Amino acid sequence: MAPGGERRTIPLREVVLPHQCPRPVRMDVLSRTPYFAGLDPDALDGIDRRMRARTVRAHEHVYVAGEPADALYVVAQGAVSLAHVTEDGAPTLTDVLVPGELFGAMGTLGEPVHLQTATALVDTCALRIGQDDFRAVLRERPVVALRVLDDVAARLARAHDDIGGQSTDTVPQRVATALLRLADKVGRDRPGEGLLLEVPLSRADLAALARTTPESVSRVMSGWKQQGVVASGRRWTAILDRDRLEQEARGSA
Repeated sequence: MAPGGERRTIPLREVVLPHQCPRPVRMDVLSRTPYFAGLDPDALDGIDRRMRARTVRAHEHVYVAGEPADALYVVAQGAVSLAHVTEDGAPTLTDVLVPGELFGAMGTLGEPVHLQTATALVDTCALRIGQDDFRAVLRERPVVALRVLDDVAARLARAHDDIGGQSTDTVPQRVATALLRLADKVGRDRPGEGLLLEVPLSRADLAALARTTPESVSRVMSGWKQQGVVASGRRWTAILDRDRLEQEARGSA
């Protein structure tokens, strides 16, 4: 509850997109994409020409786990969720991607099928590059090939760290870490309302990111709401006290 007993109602700003991502948007996003950052304008132009813009409406899939993987994507506008699908068919959120982030898979990188399902959280424009065009970029731009190798190594290291962290971190630590990661990606400062996470996440989504249960997330979030650390409503969350949340993530609160 907000001061004075009024209920907080923070609307989520919807993303309204054109049918195609305009060139200035594409070039800006590619210049911020880890594989392509720092390349000269001519190099970025060549990569852009190999890509195709795709508009995906909110809640529609970009691809589904199990489908053949033959392309990489860059979020140009909007936001995309990645989710594993459990044996009973329920999606388990693993990440939220924002403009400039890469996703997808291809046989060239050792993944012939998609292991996760990618879904637009809001209306989204993504840039797609097929396997043959990506291989051409790697041949033409050795620096990109080196970055791809570094990225693959970093993913393996993160997977190892995640396994260790899951067994030693407390639930509040994992929830705080997930919220802070989202804040860095999709947080928008609203004076008097804290840092709003501009993606529609449910308790189950946050639980999946924190690798715990929705019931555990609800207990942690309820405590933090009473202490003024966070505020939340149906599918929205705002961070009111980031310093305290960072302490929780470190286990020093």
